[in-house]
Amino acid sequence: MYIVHFFENKVELLNQLLGSVPAVGEMITVKGRKGKVTDVNQVDNKHVHVQIMVEKVVVKNKLTPAELAKKKKR
Repeated sequence: MYIVHFFENKVELLNQLLGSVPAVGEMITVKGRKGKVTDVNQVDNKHVHVQIMVEKVVVKNKLTPAELAKKKKR
């Protein structure tokens, strides 16, 4: 069992006790966000630091205030 610390840009996102360590290039989800493992550092026998790159969330078709005013109010 390994204690895995997930980091993004030197900010710790999550600690987990896992049976296996994720490999470099593996796709993972942390707190519901998709990411890719960029680096794995073995600190000691139990602790592992994993650097991840989280994909940016794209906002779909946000309405402007003018479009909101045009909507029919009931």
